[in-house]
Amino acid sequence: MPTAHPLLDRVLADPTGLSWALLWREEGTEVELLVGEVQDIGLLADIPEATAGRPVLALVPFRQVTERGFDAHDDGTPLRVLVAAATERIPVDLLRDILPSAAVEVTDERFSVSDEEYAEIVTSVIEDEIGNGEGANFVIRRDVIAQTDTDPATAALTWLRTLLTDERGTYWTFAVHTPGHTLVGATPERHVSVRDGRVRMNPISGTFRHPGEAELEPAFRRFIVDTKETEELFMVVDEEMKMMAQICSHGGRITGPYLKQMAHLTHTEYLLDGRADSDPRDVLRQTMFAPTVTGSPMENACTVIRRHEPAGRGYYSGVLALLEREEPGRDGVVGRESLDAPILIRAAHLDDTGTVTISAGATLVRHSDPVSEVAETTAKASGMLAALGLRPRREVRDTPTLVELPGVRDALEARNDSLAAFWLSPQEARPDPLLVGTEVLVVDAEDMWTQMLAHQVRHFGMVARVLRWDQVAEADVAGAELVLFGPGPGDPDDPDDARLARLRELIGVRLGAGLPLLAVCLSHQVLARMAGLEVTKLARPNQGVQLEVDLWGTPARLGFYNTFVARPGPAVLESAGEQVELEVAADVEHGVVALRGPGVATIQGHAESVLSRDGLVTLHSLIRHTLAGRS
Repeated sequence: MPTAHPLLDRVLADPTGLSWALLWREEGTEVELLVGEVQDIGLLADIPEATAGRPVLALVPFRQVTERGFDAHDDGTPLRVLVAAATERIPVDLLRDILPSAAVEVTDERFSVSDEEYAEIVTSVIEDEIGNGEGANFVIRRDVIAQTDTDPATAALTWLRTLLTDERGTYWTFAVHTPGHTLVGATPERHVSVRDGRVRMNPISGTFRHPGEAELEPAFRRFIVDTKETEELFMVVDEEMKMMAQICSHGGRITGPYLKQMAHLTHTEYLLDGRADSDPRDVLRQTMFAPTVTGSPMENACTVIRRHEPAGRGYYSGVLALLEREEPGRDGVVGRESLDAPILIRAAHLDDTGTVTISAGATLVRHSDPVSEVAETTAKASGMLAALGLRPRREVRDTPTLVELPGVRDALEARNDSLAAFWLSPQEARPDPLLVGTEVLVVDAEDMWTQMLAHQVRHFGMVARVLRWDQVAEADVAGAELVLFGPGPGDPDDPDDARLARLRELIGVRLGAGLPLLAVCLSHQVLARMAGLEVTKLARPNQGVQLEVDLWGTPARLGFYNTFVARPGPAVLESAGEQVELEVAADVEHGVVALRGPGVATIQGHAESVLSRDGLVTLHSLIRHTLAGRS
């Protein structure tokens, strides 16, 4: 029977003959329908401009991360755009009632990687990657693969009906059909949005699986205070704040934590908020992709993913990116383009051979348990499996609103008590008259912590320039008023790492000229070796932990992300042809946490981290120390 929505009638009459998207965003009262033409493009910069009433939807695959110079399997999945020729809004209740309801037969279900194989991968990542300083956390995925004889468009509409009925708390619930590639899902997580110059990101980490009614409250209370779940969330916030510091003129501000309560799972999340004048395509490119589905540091996470995942990710962990034209201002000037981009998780992909793929990944950290991580991937895939009829449709219970339970808000807010106030409040610059105008070269050792460091030194009134290690010339190092050598992944004694060899060369140039320098984390370890200290692997990595250390009589609570550590001993450097003895700040368990001497200072911890409650004052003190001798 025809409805009052002629565009929807066309789609339902011939689902396969059109390219279309149905989008239910943040559980609004209406679903947006886009119908239009499809084109495949090469780069995010090639995404066509949205016009008034004609939005553009981009399907961005994971392999697009190569635009940032990062590793990825090239599986050929296209960067595809649907340019809307017509749009329509349909009440969600109406749509739910008229979508196809006949069962879609799905057969030959199997995991791409068995439970046993996945557990072995988890163990390998913990021991060989995190255990060797390659990063703090990594997300490795596996797939559920099946077959259907139903055409992909009809299957997607049918499964969309189930998701609209059964799921709760989603950011987007969607179905998108294009030739050869059809997606349907219910994702909880916004990756990035841009509206009126305001950029927002929503890192989600920590997964609570709803148990039976009797166990719900006590189990949830244990989850809220669980150290692993809390540290996982802090790590992804740190990683996304690196992105915010790069794209937002005044960094970003953190609010939360909040709960994202869905029908069968609840997650914890923060909201990151900042302002930028960048084109939405540039914002999208600079934020590929969320650390919640890759890991940190981002560049090395992509390398680890390629190493441990046998094939490409397709659209999994990429994004759907909706560009729209905002309303004109009062002066009649054409409105800006806005961007809304959820992460492609909790989704099924169908190709034109009838293959159905559902991907799910677990965040692997230093204290991950392989059995638990296997269970987490299964749980994350279960919602879509139920929608496909491969699992019994789970009863949608009237679960209490968990944030309203006594004491829960207080427990969430308490997580912020030890975090850096700098990132939790509006960041008004507080220039130091002794530092204003000082030029700082920040050397990026393949970790975007340098963007947060640059933002903090600008807070002091300094002028920061960030260059990647392989783009820095000796003249750059010799000419800057201060050089800040940044963090990065890896073993500081690796003889085959060209990056480390270059860091040693550049630090040597700076020392040879007797000019002030500051070194952080990996660069601290490199300089410690040059000063004659032994650097060894920690028995248990300090990846994403907060430690209180003594810096020459001043206590400081800082975030640490290190697997290797310098051991205490006499530390002597050659600077401007003279032997300079360094003061050592050491911790019994965690080794050398800082060094200082005339014009030289280093720190093992990350003063720029969200975990560094005393980070800003520590960084300020170290910079003042290095520059104390200048005229």
